[in-house]
Amino acid sequence: MTFHPNMNSRISGVTVLEELRCRAWPGVIADVWNVSCAEGAEGHYVSRAPRLFMMLEGDADLRLNLRSTDSGPEHALSPERPLCFIPAEMPIWSRISPGGTMRHLDLHLDMASLSERLAGRLDRVSLNEALQAPQFSLTDPRLLQVARLIGRETADPDGLDDLYGESLVTALVTLLARPRPAARAQRGKLPARHLRKVMDHISENVARSISLKELADLVGLSPSYFSEAFKQSTGLPPHRWQMARRVQEAKRLLRDQRLSPTEAALAAGFADQAHFTRVFRRFEGTTPGAWLRSLDG
Repeated sequence: MTFHPNMNSRISGVTVLEELRCRAWPGVIADVWNVSCAEGAEGHYVSRAPRLFMMLEGDADLRLNLRSTDSGPEHALSPERPLCFIPAEMPIWSRISPGGTMRHLDLHLDMASLSERLAGRLDRVSLNEALQAPQFSLTDPRLLQVARLIGRETADPDGLDDLYGESLVTALVTLLARPRPAARAQRGKLPARHLRKVMDHISENVARSISLKELADLVGLSPSYFSEAFKQSTGLPPHRWQMARRVQEAKRLLRDQRLSPTEAALAAGFADQAHFTRVFRRFEGTTPGAWLRSLDG
């Protein structure tokens, strides 16, 4: 499915001076606008995607005043402090003072695509957690420089190869989300909270078939990366871990509820008793019947 930021906007007192410049790279849609703003020009914006806004150029005394509630405090953007980050679904009200011309960049972030590209460094859950709060005054000079380069590339009809833009996007998101060194050092394994979430989900749904994609979506990872990270964390691939969990559930049913092997097999999610016996022997080294007899002995 093609990413679209689906931003709703209402503006007054703003005139577009030239044709919109737009570029798209995996994970980002970039727009550059050149506008003239009357004194007191206003806007109201809500986007389903998080976005960065940057004043690339503007009259020296122009101020773009932003607030996140209808009557809340204002945060001023200017040519000296030109960059802010706005989370998904956050309404923004804007007011121009004293008026003038402005060239600005909107960067709309596709979280699903970015998490796929950054798998192994930032998963979707961590990425969303890092980008939940608004930042009305971003001053990191590296972030400002990368955003300006993206704006320049977007505005240039003869821009460089897409690889250049993709590299800038990766740098931008890394600077925004700031993954901790400790997380990067352990990137081969799932974070403990994610591993527990997946294990609990398997336990709660032990008797039904669970797809790899369903488990990966729980923690915002691609299926291939999730499968490897889960194996690094548990020593078993996800499917085999679910089979081991089914065996434990069947043992509980055999021991505590005194079900027959056939009844326990079906209740724990095995296709039939023969399937149950094969899997049980693989994990326990014996048959369900022999295991039950060992309990009585």
